[in-house]
Amino acid sequence: MSRTALVIMAAGMASRYGGNKQIDGMGPHGEILMEYSIMDAIRAGFTKVVFIIKPEMQERMGEICGKKYENRIDVRYAFQDFSTVPGGVPAGRVKPYGTVHAVLCARAQVEEPFAVINADDYYGVESFAQMHAFLEDPHGAAGMMGYRLKNTVSAHGTVTRGICRVEDGWLTGVREVKRIGIDGDGRILNEENGEELDPESPVSMNFWGFGREIFGKLETRFERFVREMEEGDVTSEYLLPVAVDEMVKDGELSVKVLPTGARWFGVTYQEDRPKVIRELSKLHEMGMY
Repeated sequence: MSRTALVIMAAGMASRYGGNKQIDGMGPHGEILMEYSIMDAIRAGFTKVVFIIKPEMQERMGEICGKKYENRIDVRYAFQDFSTVPGGVPAGRVKPYGTVHAVLCARAQVEEPFAVINADDYYGVESFAQMHAFLEDPHGAAGMMGYRLKNTVSAHGTVTRGICRVEDGWLTGVREVKRIGIDGDGRILNEENGEELDPESPVSMNFWGFGREIFGKLETRFERFVREMEEGDVTSEYLLPVAVDEMVKDGELSVKVLPTGARWFGVTYQEDRPKVIRELSKLHEMGMY
């Protein structure tokens, strides 16, 4: 079995949630959400986990999660800060530069094919098994777990999702929709323009699989993104679904969509937390963990 890494993006500011949801215990024994991803990754055969965090989070992350798994998987830390942003950072910038920059910050810790996930999502046992199997023999392509839109929305506010176009199992485009919500009739809408969205649409939940060659491709595009930002812009981010969409359309990257019926849930808002706690409790009762 070849070496594969799981890269967990945990440096986000979680402004909508109102706290540091990456380290908020929600399992029956105080488990945080990313612990379930680590357990599922170990079961699937991943050999390394890399936490992308803010530098000041390392000690706390080690205490609540990292040290617990050091005897079962190679544990590394990568830091997302402004030191690796080309050309300097405008005064007043506090917000991270997005998920493309996050992945680039993990470059020194990743020598093998790797999966990338969010820290605050539960992806399902089967999804990790599928992704690991793909990374064992990717044939030069990238991979993406494809979830159904209807299984990824929140009843407590809008969410951002990458809605995908898929042909013969291959990704042909990703459209980032930033304000997806549910109306009183249960319809899923793009609240920016009132467009009704197909609940069965495949969506990206930022569960990607890449070879190491992706770092060079992302670096080139991130440098261009920073170079083309308007002067004084302190909020714009460069997101993985956007970068992948650009590379697919430019013929620079082929992405195999791995459809999954796995249950997804996450915490975008504080009001999502009780449901996540209930769902995790059920999984423990079923003997999954």
